[in-house]
Amino acid sequence: MEYIKALVLGVVQGFTEFLPVSSSGHIVIAEKLLNVEYNAESSLQMAVILHLGTALSTIVVFRNTIMRILQGLAQLKWNQETILSAKIVLPMIPAAFVGLFLEDLASEILSNLIVVGSSLVITSCMLLFADLKKETSEELTFKKSFVIGVIQACAALLPGLSRSGSTIATSLALGINREKAASFSFLMVLPLILGASARILLKLPKSGEIAVQHDPLILFVAFTASLISGIVACRMMIALVKRAKLFFFSAYCFLLGIGVIVYSLCV
Repeated sequence: MEYIKALVLGVVQGFTEFLPVSSSGHIVIAEKLLNVEYNAESSLQMAVILHLGTALSTIVVFRNTIMRILQGLAQLKWNQETILSAKIVLPMIPAAFVGLFLEDLASEILSNLIVVGSSLVITSCMLLFADLKKETSEELTFKKSFVIGVIQACAALLPGLSRSGSTIATSLALGINREKAASFSFLMVLPLILGASARILLKLPKSGEIAVQHDPLILFVAFTASLISGIVACRMMIALVKRAKLFFFSAYCFLLGIGVIVYSLCV
């Protein structure tokens, strides 16, 4: 049964990290439905494994772009690759602020299903806007990058508010090309995921060797499921954004959000 739970959590994390339906909100819902009851250390270790799986899936999908960025950075010049890397890292500032100063508030909100449901409804509205937005081709500036980072930080604070959905919708609202909006949204998540994983690791016990709370095979199942589903979801989402095919996700988030709110009020 534990292997099935790990598989489901990995698939949920991988798909919802990139599909605009909120990974944090769906993880909360999945854990409730699966009756997952990990202790603090077990929960942290599983979170690290799931995040590393989606981080690696981003690297796989964008390996050519990442390689170009690294080659540009190696030249130690202010070139296009350096500028792009700076724009990718800039949104980390609002996210870091949330992680450092609002973590307790985020943890409290995370367990509130009414907040999750309401945020899913908001996500639905943002996706509908993104689907109806006409194609434009303005440049991605540092100012726009920071604004997108602020929205990303809000998504990190509110489970149910999709990170990818909100950042893509914001990018489109700022006039950025659809394909660039999707690619930038997913490249942005790489330093965010790695930073979140590092922050989680710092919470683990510092004294002596860290005990593995899960069977290593369970962690492998969760990691592999997160990696494979993340690759599929990332490539799928880029294609859907380019073709303005987000209405299904908008309807899904709306119905799920209403369902979660009704469920939380009736239980």
